[in-house]
Amino acid sequence: MKLITGVDDAGRGPVIGPMVLAGVAIEEDKLERLERMGIKDSKLVPPALREDLFVEIKKIAKHKIIIISPQEIDAALNSPDSNLNKLEGIKMAEIIDALEADESIIDCPSVNTKAFSEFMNSKIKVKTKLICEHKADLNYVVVGAASILAKVTRDAEIEKIRKKYGEVGPGYPSNPITVAFLKQNWNKCPEIFRQTWKTYQKVAQGKNQKSLKEY
Repeated sequence: MKLITGVDDAGRGPVIGPMVLAGVAIEEDKLERLERMGIKDSKLVPPALREDLFVEIKKIAKHKIIIISPQEIDAALNSPDSNLNKLEGIKMAEIIDALEADESIIDCPSVNTKAFSEFMNSKIKVKTKLICEHKADLNYVVVGAASILAKVTRDAEIEKIRKKYGEVGPGYPSNPITVAFLKQNWNKCPEIFRQTWKTYQKVAQGKNQKSLKEY
């Protein structure tokens, strides 16, 4: 029976916490079972149901989850030979290699699907048919399943940060709780921030300039 993998990410844009990539591999004849479970893009699934589906997906499908720290993200963005898309592509290839499916479907993070597909094919070691599409989490239930594993894992990582450091909000630069936490704690717990993000740099530079003026 044909084995199909879906791969998706969660937490690509936040200034706080990790990005998470997840892959789900399942036999083609079980895809309908995923649909009956109500699996779809994680953004369309209520949080409580996501938690339940997270457990059920792991019971019936092979899976692999990779957590990418803020430090690893910053290292990629500070390297002249890398960027966020390349980092994500390398990690997606790791997932595809680990799950060894006949067909692998990814939610493309790049605006250029052709170039990203070529990059992915240069990194994947196993024999698989690669499908690289925008909004694959909406169009393929197995990618939707991967998006749920990624989202629930990312939420759990943020909860760990919240318990240790206090209310950080969801971690997105547009969130006022996150921005307020960043302004108060940018230099107290730098390990949880993506320091290459403009949001972080703007706060850090502003605070440093203020300190120099006070001096």
